[in-house]
Amino acid sequence: MMLVLLQGVCLKLQSETVIEDVDFEVGLGEVVTLVGPNGAGKTSLLKMIIGSVRPTAGTLFRTQDLRIGYVPQKLALGRAMPVTVARFLKLAPGGTGRQVEEAMEFASVAHLGSRQLFQLSGGQLQRVLLAHAMIGEPNLLVLDEPSTGLDQEGILSLYRLVREFRARTGCAVIISSHDMEFVLANTDRVVCMNKRICCEGSPSIVSASPEFRALFGGEAAEARAIYTHAHGRRREDDRSPESARGGLRNLH
Repeated sequence: MMLVLLQGVCLKLQSETVIEDVDFEVGLGEVVTLVGPNGAGKTSLLKMIIGSVRPTAGTLFRTQDLRIGYVPQKLALGRAMPVTVARFLKLAPGGTGRQVEEAMEFASVAHLGSRQLFQLSGGQLQRVLLAHAMIGEPNLLVLDEPSTGLDQEGILSLYRLVREFRARTGCAVIISSHDMEFVLANTDRVVCMNKRICCEGSPSIVSASPEFRALFGGEAAEARAIYTHAHGRRREDDRSPESARGGLRNLH
């Protein structure tokens, strides 16, 4: 079941081209990760998907039954507007009291209910934001750089929660991330962006592609080595960039 489909989408902000001629889709149950340098348009693409930004050209289709849970890259917090964790989660659209309680338990933030949001650590806040996104039974979970500011343990915990939620609900997941080793280990499809989509495909295929290496250099090689070691070297689709080319969607 197709949840989101973009065809020939472009976006200009203040006369600057942010996204150019992008085709993108995500189906129910799929995990898709967007990677690319800063300024590549990843956040803008996610904002178009959730409906907060309209494309300046092209077509954007969202299924009628689309229910989105969104974890933003940043959340501006201030002491002037104190909000407790419990109050913040109760404001989530479409959720019931029971769903709020279940989300708090699932994300291990039930003990933080009376704390002010601005008092939370980075890892605690990200788990609260994830709990907020899970309320209302979303069939699409959208996360924009969710591990920003987290340590290694916090990143592992976050991705574990996302995997468990997807396994429990069957939802689709779109993640924008710079965490290459986690990207390759936790996704079905990788989409490399630099205003346009440079290439896309399975982690094994994209990590072997020249486009991926050109974008990320040494970081790409390190991530590739980690992925190959973790998954074994003798894969039919993982022998060389040339033999894998049939599975790589190269849009450069």
